[in-house]
Amino acid sequence: MNPPVSRLVGYACAALGAAFFSTKAIFIKLAFQEQVDASLMLAYRMVFATPVFVAIGIWAYAQRRAKGEPAPSGRNVAYAIVTGFLGYYVASAFDFAGLMYISASLERLVLFTYPLFVMFIGAALYGEDVTRFSVAAAVVTYVGLGVVFATDLPQGGRDTIIGTFLVLGAAISFAWHQILAKRFISHLGSLLFTSIALSSAGVFCVLHHVVFGAGWAASPRFLWLAFGCAIVATVLPSFLVNAGIARVSPQAVSMIATASPIVTIGLAIWILGEPFTRADAIGSALVLAGVGLYTWGDSRNRGRPVVPPLAEGPAVPARESGP
Repeated sequence: MNPPVSRLVGYACAALGAAFFSTKAIFIKLAFQEQVDASLMLAYRMVFATPVFVAIGIWAYAQRRAKGEPAPSGRNVAYAIVTGFLGYYVASAFDFAGLMYISASLERLVLFTYPLFVMFIGAALYGEDVTRFSVAAAVVTYVGLGVVFATDLPQGGRDTIIGTFLVLGAAISFAWHQILAKRFISHLGSLLFTSIALSSAGVFCVLHHVVFGAGWAASPRFLWLAFGCAIVATVLPSFLVNAGIARVSPQAVSMIATASPIVTIGLAIWILGEPFTRADAIGSALVLAGVGLYTWGDSRNRGRPVVPPLAEGPAVPARESGP
């Protein structure tokens, strides 16, 4: 394939991947119309998605052995499982629960702030530098988030507060996933690491519903929505994002991902009928600007930009990609 054509294909794959990731909240909100709880949706989503990632993990392991590389150590596998627990199970549990209380638009904006929590945790625990540019980006982001929150608060009241804090918990859990993944992913390779993390998270999600859920009964419509969330919003975009990374720079893919909340907001207005006021538009623009500025600045300063999330909105270091 000619380089210009390859780049165009890469941009298209990255854009489609970001758009498909953005549909997750829409699938979940539609599923909640079936009067089901968050744990059932969480469990069925991973029931449908986990076999794909198990298959990818088996293939990645076979490739590793074919190259003569040693089998992964139990320690590294354990790190991958812990990362999956934090980044895919805990974050998903908080995120799905939060969507029972707040709009899909607000959820996506709150979750989209996870790169800033990576910055805060990295500075507090690992002594990483925090530039004035990063602080300014964080201020812009949270001013915008405050505007959207204040707009939704009069109508949602206590539900808005509960839902926002739950999704903030998801963003923090996801930030921990990224921090751990950056430190351990090279030992297994991204395909095997991510497959183990996602597969173990699938087990945790099913166990969560076994312990806390109320049975497995579900309508055909709900099952189709859960299947769509698993395939359209989880598996397919993972492959598309990786195809984009293979053809264009991780910086380009990362910046394309900043359009993800815009797609979610548009779908929420069109499909769910969620209101979108001028204040929502201003707040959303500030959040997007803040996170976009932080991502751009971090890419330039570190030379190791993050790439878009695989499942909840996870990222992996440059030159490492998920399935």
